[in-house]
Amino acid sequence: MYDLHQFLLPVNKSELNDDKEYNDAQIGRFIAANEGQLPDLDGADIVIAGINEYRGEEKLSATNSANAVRKQLYRLHHWHKNISFADIGNIQCGAKTEDSYFAVKMVVEEMINLNKQVIILGGSHDITLGQYAAYKNNNNLIEATVIDAAIDLVSDSQLRSENFLMEMLTGEPNFVRHYNHIGFQSFLVHPHILETMDKLRFDCFRVGTAREDIAEMEPVMRNSDMVSFDISAIKNSDSPASFYSPNGFTGEDACSLAQYAGMSSTLSSFGIYGYDASKDAHDLSAKQIAQMIWYFIDGRSRNKQEADINDTHQFNEFHTSFADVPTVFFQSKKTGRWWMQLPGKILMPCSVKDYYTASNNEIPERWLRAQERNA
Repeated sequence: MYDLHQFLLPVNKSELNDDKEYNDAQIGRFIAANEGQLPDLDGADIVIAGINEYRGEEKLSATNSANAVRKQLYRLHHWHKNISFADIGNIQCGAKTEDSYFAVKMVVEEMINLNKQVIILGGSHDITLGQYAAYKNNNNLIEATVIDAAIDLVSDSQLRSENFLMEMLTGEPNFVRHYNHIGFQSFLVHPHILETMDKLRFDCFRVGTAREDIAEMEPVMRNSDMVSFDISAIKNSDSPASFYSPNGFTGEDACSLAQYAGMSSTLSSFGIYGYDASKDAHDLSAKQIAQMIWYFIDGRSRNKQEADINDTHQFNEFHTSFADVPTVFFQSKKTGRWWMQLPGKILMPCSVKDYYTASNNEIPERWLRAQERNA
């Protein structure tokens, strides 16, 4: 294990609760935190790390926003006894933003090597670059999902928070096998950007499409290795610090998406970015993010109950065909989740809607997009 002390600052749990004792069911009582010494991570399923780097976005300020979220998170009640978690403190900002990216990379990479899921709290959305960089050393292709009202591919912008996807998706060498974008708002995105994403066979979902049936986003995220959530995707009325647009996901939608991220067996990092405590009214956005983390933990707990896909006794098997293509659908008896079999017997996450579509002799769009990527 690397000496992470050089990258981390401790947190003071008593200060976060105004020197009051947490009750016997609150997360603050259960979480092992860095209060000057890194906690033992051996038994931890989920590790939390904060970052207060905001130089990539001029509208955000360098406040102690990560601790504002912690304050609300520690007060929530711990319902998932099969999940343990630790808080390793705040990642130190560097002299330059690139130094901060490097620090995030080192911390996230170490957590991945320890087989921990890490939650990164705070910072502007370009911190996603540090999160992504953690996967490069292993030379493994990954699937990445970003939840954001905008698509940060604005090449002529001077703000890193508006152009960081250019480096992430087109930089060489590149390790993004597939990219999903959830929650973009059409009037905030140049049409040419959507055309480019489609040519690359990346999947992009408008906020209206996602909200129409939020459960359809679970299969989208199920194979993700990393998820990056910009709180600008949440409508301002549900999150006062989300000042980017009056429209977007509801707070309940955001919790569902966080839960779906936690349900992924492949996910190793989940970043929540764009929160500025100085713009938060009545700490409502901090409470929103804390509740998203609670639902992420809930998703991890549910995923622990999922059967191994190779254990055929734990799945219902449905044989059907569409356009003269025979295929098989599998439904988990434990969680109700669905998979469909692609040519070559590759299993792909799907929903019951895909099964109904196939049963009506129609090609599921999810199946078609996967075939286009593999062509």
